[in-house]
Amino acid sequence: MYIFLSHLSLSDILISTNVAPNALQVILLGKTSIPALGCITQLYFFGASTILECCLLTVMSYDRYLAICRPLRYASIMNIKLLNSLVIYSWMVGFLQPLITHALILQQDFCGPNVIDHFFCDVAPLLELSCSGQTLLKIEVSIVALFVGLLQFLFIIITYILIFYSIFHMSSKAGKEKAFSTCSSHLCVVCTYYGTLIILYLSPSRGYSFSLNKMLSLINTVVTPFFNPIIYTLRNQEIRTALKVLLCR
Repeated sequence: MYIFLSHLSLSDILISTNVAPNALQVILLGKTSIPALGCITQLYFFGASTILECCLLTVMSYDRYLAICRPLRYASIMNIKLLNSLVIYSWMVGFLQPLITHALILQQDFCGPNVIDHFFCDVAPLLELSCSGQTLLKIEVSIVALFVGLLQFLFIIITYILIFYSIFHMSSKAGKEKAFSTCSSHLCVVCTYYGTLIILYLSPSRGYSFSLNKMLSLINTVVTPFFNPIIYTLRNQEIRTALKVLLCR
C-alpha cells in the first residue's frame, strides 16, 4: 500500500507542478501567456499524469481487494514481481497513450485569436481554436476516456462490491472497522477524482460550459492533489502514530 501511495504522490506532484504555476498567474494577473510548444508540452504532461493517477487508483483497489478478500494469500499473490508490474503498467500507459492524442493534435490547423478560455492547456478549450476537422481526434479521445477511464472505474466498483460483501460477512466488529478504515480513504479519492473526470470527458459536448470545465479541472489539478496526503494521513493509524511521536519529541 505504501509503495502505491508513494507513486500516487509522485503523480500528484507532477500534475500540480504542471498546472499550478499558470493557474496562479491567471489568478494574480487575470491572464497569462504561454508559447505554443509550452502549451502542447503542458497538455501532454497533464494527460499523462491524469491517466497515470487513474491507473494507480485502479491497481490500489485491486490491492485492497486482495488484502481484505484474500488475506491469507495476499503475500503470495501481491509479491514484488506483481507489484512492480502494476506500477510499470501504470507509468507506461500514462506516458505512452497521450503520444497518440498529441500526434493527432499536432496535425490540426489553429486559427486566431490564440486565446484559451482556461487556466491551463486542456483538450476542449484548445480544440476550440482549431479550424480543422476533429472527427478522428474526438473519436480517439472518446475511446481513451472509455477504456482508460470508464472501464477502470467499473473495475473499481466491482472490487468494492466484493470488498463490502466480505466486510459484511466478517464476524469481528474490530475487523469490520479496520477494513472500512482501510478502504474509506481510497474510496473518497476515487469518487472525487473519477466523478469529475466522467463529467468532464464523457458528458455530451452540446451545451458545454467552460465555467463548469474550469471548476471541475480545478478540483482535479489542485484540490485533489492537495487533499490526497491529508486524507490518507488522517485515515492511517501508522502515520498518525508516527506524527504523535514526532510532535512529542
